[in-house]
Amino acid sequence: MMALFIALALFFAAAMAGAWSIARKPGKSGWTDTIWSYATGIGGTAAALLSTGPIERRILVATMVGMWGLRLGTHILRRTLKGVDDARYAQLRQTWGSQWETKLFRFLMIQAAAALALMVPIVAAASNPAPAFAWSDWAGLGLLVASVMLEGLADRQLRNFAADPANRGQVMDRGLWAWSRHPNYFFEWTVWFAYVLIAVGPWGEWDWGWAALFGPALIYWLLVHASGIPPTEAHMVKSRGRVFREYQARVNAFFPGPPRG
Repeated sequence: MMALFIALALFFAAAMAGAWSIARKPGKSGWTDTIWSYATGIGGTAAALLSTGPIERRILVATMVGMWGLRLGTHILRRTLKGVDDARYAQLRQTWGSQWETKLFRFLMIQAAAALALMVPIVAAASNPAPAFAWSDWAGLGLLVASVMLEGLADRQLRNFAADPANRGQVMDRGLWAWSRHPNYFFEWTVWFAYVLIAVGPWGEWDWGWAALFGPALIYWLLVHASGIPPTEAHMVKSRGRVFREYQARVNAFFPGPPRG
């Protein structure tokens, strides 16, 4: 298992080094998230198949990871092909100035480390030694499919809103976005509980399976406190001003809930 994680570490480092070679040029920053998503999906699929659980469960988990990575990577790719810098990276380029390339490389190596860390819940799920399939396997699959579909719906709602010239300068506050300021992030978070369900089994009897909780814990920290909501909302406040502050006042940041006022 140690050899597997070493190979994955080298793969993710190489993938993000490739992303750096592209993203350091103006208008190319979107390739970082595109490559990260595809690389994590590919690495996770391989990790699941090379784990130690029953082959049926390994195939199930590998399929789940592949489905997630393909959907997320393709969504970001569509945006990337427009050739516009992600607002977060545009801000970092301005902040880092002459140190842009050096600091970007370090930043992307941290992303490679995050991808490696996310292999823990995937391997834990695929390595559950209990006979396949239990109800927890199907529950995990159902949760992942529902989460991926709802995340895709949130992305599509935002994309359609942004494509309408009548909405220029406005804030998306319809559909899922009326219940959470970041419904796509919320459903990305729930994706990772699918591996927890499979890893711990029907009654939580496999102790090592609880290590899968590391996945949703890491994703929550990244999205809510690090690279997700904070830079996104800082950009929105700067670009939308009062309109976005009013949206912040009435809609939850992460967990869905009825709007206030």
